[in-house]
Amino acid sequence: MSQAPGAQPSRPSVYHERQRLELCAVHALNNVLQQQLFSQEAADEICKRPLSQLALPQVLGLILNLPSPMSLGLLSLPLRRRHWVALRQVDGVYYNLDSKLRAPEALGGEDGVRAFLAGALAQGLCEVLLVVTKEVEEKGCWLRTD
Repeated sequence: MSQAPGAQPSRPSVYHERQRLELCAVHALNNVLQQQLFSQEAADEICKRPLSQLALPQVLGLILNLPSPMSLGLLSLPLRRRHWVALRQVDGVYYNLDSKLRAPEALGGEDGVRAFLAGALAQGLCEVLLVVTKEVEEKGCWLRTD
């Protein structure tokens, strides 16, 4: 099929969501999938559901990106920045190793770390990265199958 001289080739129809609020993860998923499949609510539900399925003994540590309030002295500002926090199990106890804390904060066992994660996710706008060994990553065994 030939085009008329000077005619522009037709561009393929490409699905593209523009940034709205702080939903870039949702937009990125939908853009990759080339349709609106995920909403904020659906993405939040997915994040909460794998929390109970995490095989924590297989996870070396967790890194969370959390909203962090800003202040100027005693004055609290209506701005929020992002802050990275590490969680790690040492000798059977999980610790919050937030660099803003004076000392590590003991969270307890698996129930304690799950409660901490649930609270962080409930705040919204929280990202959780799992740190696992190469072997665990290759086997995909950071989730329980039961």
